[in-house]
Amino acid sequence: MDVVSLPANCPPDRFYRGGRRITGFRGVAPGGDHEPEDWVASTTTLFGEPELGRTTLPGGVPLVDAVRADPVGWLGDTHVQRHGADTRLLVKLLDAGQRLPVHAHPDGAFADEHLGRAHGKAEAWFILSPGVVHLGLTDDVDAGELRRLVDIQDTETLLGLLHRVPVAPGDVVYVPPGVLHAIGEGVFIVEVQEPEDLSILLDWRDFDLDGTRDGHLGLGFDLALQAVEHRARSTAELAELVRPAGVGPSVLPEASRPYFRLERIAVDGRSVTDPGFAVLVTLTGSVALDGGPDLPAGTTAVAPHAAGPLVLTGSGEVLVCRPPDS
Repeated sequence: MDVVSLPANCPPDRFYRGGRRITGFRGVAPGGDHEPEDWVASTTTLFGEPELGRTTLPGGVPLVDAVRADPVGWLGDTHVQRHGADTRLLVKLLDAGQRLPVHAHPDGAFADEHLGRAHGKAEAWFILSPGVVHLGLTDDVDAGELRRLVDIQDTETLLGLLHRVPVAPGDVVYVPPGVLHAIGEGVFIVEVQEPEDLSILLDWRDFDLDGTRDGHLGLGFDLALQAVEHRARSTAELAELVRPAGVGPSVLPEASRPYFRLERIAVDGRSVTDPGFAVLVTLTGSVALDGGPDLPAGTTAVAPHAAGPLVLTGSGEVLVCRPPDS
């Protein structure tokens, strides 16, 4: 089993603008102006869609089917014993061509009980272009007040409830389930997350969607807002969630390890990774795999466990995105 380079997988006609930073990063012709997400090595679909969002491997086999056919080869025996034929991972390139809505994602217990889903949606971002993100409440807000602001679509007040955090290339941001957040216009990220598309949207005034219908995952806002964190996050907590990544085998906060891992490798000659299912994103330079494809900047690839340790040669910077190790 070999490492497989993956083309872009950008679902069309999303509700917010973006996409040019993705095509520029990949070095391909621009697509539509509402293709702001590239779903990399995806075994899941957009919420409510039967197939859209899943990755198809060269040869026409969906990745999810390939993993189910040979889970040990793709994921390794230890992973399969713990998690079954579930990659436990979705990676995206995301280009915020406009500010995203204020929103949050449910945790696994809520998603299981109310939506019948195997995962919630914790996520983390590796920042590629600078800007501002909005993350976590500055003060406690009770459920009734939050519901009132949603009902009247007071976007300015909703956004003002959140910490405004400048971010720079090379920063990482961890977003625990339930924490309200919004990515600012112009921010380009590599996102690692649990493999679900579950968003509770609190504002939609400037977006191409019907939030009264689509903002609450079909649960109604009274129930959906129970999945949202209502307590304030201190500046000390924010400093744990947003920080420079550094380089090494674990560049995310320790609290994210039950959900995913993110390794950042600076290749200068030769580097070797541990075996295991992984999604690779080459950020800069020109890197090659011994016995595998070239991985120039802008390339994404998926590595099965059976490929063994990956020997990277050349000069460049690579993100290695992995499922949890426990």
